[in-house]
Amino acid sequence: MANEWKRFTWVIATLAPTLALAHGDGHSTQSQRTYHPSQVESTAFGQEGDPVKVSRTIRITMGDNMRFLPSTLVVRKGETVRLRVANRGAVLHEMVLGTPHELAEHAALMRQFPDMEHDAPHMAHVKPGLSGDIIWQFTQKGEFQFACLIPGHFEAGMVGKVVVKRTSPFNGNKKSTEIISAF
Repeated sequence: MANEWKRFTWVIATLAPTLALAHGDGHSTQSQRTYHPSQVESTAFGQEGDPVKVSRTIRITMGDNMRFLPSTLVVRKGETVRLRVANRGAVLHEMVLGTPHELAEHAALMRQFPDMEHDAPHMAHVKPGLSGDIIWQFTQKGEFQFACLIPGHFEAGMVGKVVVKRTSPFNGNKKSTEIISAF
């Protein structure tokens, strides 16, 4: 009996930190990402942003009407922003940044493999009533997209646009917060 108690105590002591980390803080369904400059990969639509260099937070809501609000974001080339995505719906939603072609390909894969698990700096998976963050540096001028790639959501039009301009799209403040929400 003493050996069983020791084994039980050892198992609890060993697993408790893991279980606590797995539970998270209730903020989002994504893992808490640690920024490592050496692991940043450039894409056609930018790269993971350094949290220290965030110039502003853009708040976005998504809901079961299969829409993002706002549906168009305007940023300047080189700007690092925090995209705070709140799920106001009753089902899981996500926000994934990309080119139209990449998002369409990924949506097709999600239809084939709906239980596929993935985590990358350009996406946030958000349970109902919670929010998640994407910290992103937009390094290329142009128009890109964001979408929810949960099967059926992309096809229902849950897509938005990011316009990356050379000049500042906001009033020149170095730090600001845009609060835009609905639902």
